Amino acid sequence: MIKANYPVQKFSDIQTPFYYYDLDVLRTTLTEIKVQAKKSDFHVHYALKANVNSSVLAIIKEAGLGADCVSGGEVQAAIDAGITPSQVVFAGVGKADWEINLGLDNNIFCFNVESIPELEVINELAAAKGKVAKIALRINPNVSAHTHHYITTGLSENKFGINMSDLDKVIDLFPTLPNVKLIGIHFHIGSQITDMTSFQGLCVRVNELQEFFKSRNVVLEHINVGGGLGINYEHPNHFVIPDFEAYFKIFRDHLILQPNQTLHFELGRAVVAQCGSLISRVLYVKQGTSKKFVILDAGFTDLIRPALYQAYHRIENLSSELPEVEYDVVGPICESSDTFIKGYKMNETKRGDIIAIRSAGAYGEIMASQYNLRKLPKAYNSDELLKR
Repeated sequence: MIKANYPVQKFSDIQTPFYYYDLDVLRTTLTEIKVQAKKSDFHVHYALKANVNSSVLAIIKEAGLGADCVSGGEVQAAIDAGITPSQVVFAGVGKADWEINLGLDNNIFCFNVESIPELEVINELAAAKGKVAKIALRINPNVSAHTHHYITTGLSENKFGINMSDLDKVIDLFPTLPNVKLIGIHFHIGSQITDMTSFQGLCVRVNELQEFFKSRNVVLEHINVGGGLGINYEHPNHFVIPDFEAYFKIFRDHLILQPNQTLHFELGRAVVAQCGSLISRVLYVKQGTSKKFVILDAGFTDLIRPALYQAYHRIENLSSELPEVEYDVVGPICESSDTFIKGYKMNETKRGDIIAIRSAGAYGEIMASQYNLRKLPKAYNSDELLKR
C-alpha cells in the first residue's frame, strides 16, 4: 500500500499545503515503461505539461525518455534538464516566433505542425537561419477518446491539428517550402483514456493514412501516436502502475509500420500521476444544516482538476484510524467551485489532521495559481525527506 510510504511524522514539521512525490513509485513506473516499450523498440517522450518539478524531471531524464513539449518554456526546461534536443518534439496550436526559433536554434527532433499558416511561418523562420526544419503533420483522426470533453483533442471539431480533408492541399504546398522537411505524422486523441478500443480505432485510422501517403509518394520516417493513457484515480493503492503492457500491445498488434519507420509515444499523466500527492491540513470541521464540511488549507489554487474537470481524487486522512464519516471536502478559496468532493466517506476528521489528496502528480503543481494572493505550494520528495 502506498499510504505506508508517507513519512507522516516529518509532514508535521512542514507548512501545508505542499506536494509530495514518492520517487520510488516514479522509478518503478519508468522501469515498467522501458521494459514494455523495449519489446518493439518504441520511442517514448515524456509530456512535460504534466509536471516539470526538477526532481521528477531529473529522474525521467535519467531513465532515457525524450520530451514532448507544447511551449517554448517547456522546450527550454527539457534542454535545461539535460534531455538531448534530438529527443525533443514540439507541438502546440499557437507557437510564437521566439518559440519556433528556440527549437530551430537547438536543432530539436521535430515540430508537430498543426496548420498551414504555422507550416509557412516555420519555413520562413528556418530560411532566415539557413536551416531546414523537420516537421510532422498533426492530423485530426476524428477518433473519439471517450473522455471528458475538455480533454478530447482528436475530433475534427477541436482546435488542434489538421483535418484529413485538408491533407492533399498541405502535401501540394511542400514543393514551395524548401526549408521544411516532412518526416512524420502525429496524433493525439485526448487524455485520461481508459477504454483501449479508442487506441485501436486510432491504429485503424493511422493504417488508412499510411496508404494515403504512399499513394502520394510521401515517405514517412516516423509515426507519433501521442499519449492519453489514463490512470486509476479510484484505487491508487492497488493500481499504482498503469497497464503499459496492454497499452503498447494495442499498437504492436494493430498498427502496421512501414519498413524502417519508428513509432513514438507522448506519455505524461501515466508517468507521473500516481507518484504525487497534495498534502493538506484540516482547518475546520463545520457542521452544516444537513452535512459536515471538512475545510482544508489546500484549494483549487493548489489542485484545480476537481473544480475544472469535476475530476475525482481519492482523499485519505493520514492522521486518523477512526470509523468513516461522510463529508464535503472543500478548500478556503472564495469561490463555491472550490470543492474537492461532496458526500465523501473518510476516517473521522478533526482540526489539524493531515490529509493526502492522491494521484496528483500530473496537472497538479504545474497548474497551481496565486488567485486570492495565495502562495504557490512547495514540493518535497521521498528521497530528501527520508534523509532528514
